[in-house]
Amino acid sequence: MSNKKYKKSQLKLLQNFDYKNIDSFKSFLTKQGKIKPRYETRLSAKKQRKLSKLIKRARVLNLLPSSKIIY
Repeated sequence: MSNKKYKKSQLKLLQNFDYKNIDSFKSFLTKQGKIKPRYETRLSAKKQRKLSKLIKRARVLNLLPSSKIIY
């Protein structure tokens, strides 16, 4: 049995996710703008795929930057 537990706040966010609401899923991004892996977000595979689709959709519509360049 695994000791990992899902964060309730993250699960609630995924229920009503919308690609237009950027603030709701910024916690799933790193400082560089990359999508955090499953072991950090502690989401199921299905919800992680849904999350990545929403983030990629927001990037295509230029609601999110595709990457941040840090000098």
